[in-house]
Amino acid sequence: MSTATMTSTTTMTLADLKAQEKAAKKAEKERQKRIDADEKAERKRAAKTGFSNPANPTRSMALTIVCAIFAVYCLFPFVYLMINATKTQSDFTSTFGLGFGKTFALFDNIATVFTYQDGIFGRWFVNTILYVVVGAGGATLLAIMGGYALAKFRFPGRKLCFVIIIGAISVPGIALAVPQFLLFAKMGLTNTPWSMIIPSLVSTFGLYLMWIFSDQAVPDELLEAARVDGAGEFRTFFQISLPLLAPGIVTTALFAIVATWNNYFLPLIMLKDSNWYPLTIGLNQWKDQASTAGGQAIQNLVITGSLITIIPLVIAFLCLQKYWQSGLAAGAVKE
Repeated sequence: MSTATMTSTTTMTLADLKAQEKAAKKAEKERQKRIDADEKAERKRAAKTGFSNPANPTRSMALTIVCAIFAVYCLFPFVYLMINATKTQSDFTSTFGLGFGKTFALFDNIATVFTYQDGIFGRWFVNTILYVVVGAGGATLLAIMGGYALAKFRFPGRKLCFVIIIGAISVPGIALAVPQFLLFAKMGLTNTPWSMIIPSLVSTFGLYLMWIFSDQAVPDELLEAARVDGAGEFRTFFQISLPLLAPGIVTTALFAIVATWNNYFLPLIMLKDSNWYPLTIGLNQWKDQASTAGGQAIQNLVITGSLITIIPLVIAFLCLQKYWQSGLAAGAVKE
């Protein structure tokens, strides 16, 4: 074969490859256009019917803007705390709220928070941990056992329990604070840790949540199979049902922990001794210190203490997020 023929063949081959590549790109563009058109048509149909495909979510600029505004609204206090926790007291009163001060004093503020007034902040922190572990932990345990029993056992008065629980959920906790104070005062339990722990043991919402979750998450057939194999009720509960209830348990525990950790009004009326204060009341006392005669303004310590206070909650939510989300979604689909 001559050199001219080989060159002509090579040129034709390169031209064919370029033509094929161009045709493939054109076909891909046409395919992408058809996909976009199909997705757009599907979103229109979903908007008309009120349903949406999670694999092809509806894109809404207005909804995106609303979510962005809500995110800023939620994150703004945390950003404010982080910025102002780095300031000294003089910088806090003389600089813009969202601007950094002349001195970076975060670590000095943290050290002062734990040493101010003979380190009483550490005592308040331990008190809060105590109330959360015993109160919220006990409330979660009682909610698990009560919700499981109401979901999986049939007994007289079960419907009455349901009515009572629904009614109790509708009553705000603050409405019960004064009657609880009068009751605990007659029992001589005010100004003691029990005045915080005992009310925290009752979580009607947690009980209702575990009732619904237990009914959906634990199949009755599985319990029957365990009983046929000779397993007792306690063994069935702890070895079979409890692992299946893990998402609901985490969700209930998070709600109870947050409610106990942020509880303000109950300790305000129950406790007078500062040695038993939780963090919420202790930091409020520091905040009001400047308004008392001869009081020293320590807003920088209040801000730093508030930042330290929310860190455990943030860590808990981040670590347990996947369980919490699955617990909220459980039971949403009827099989």
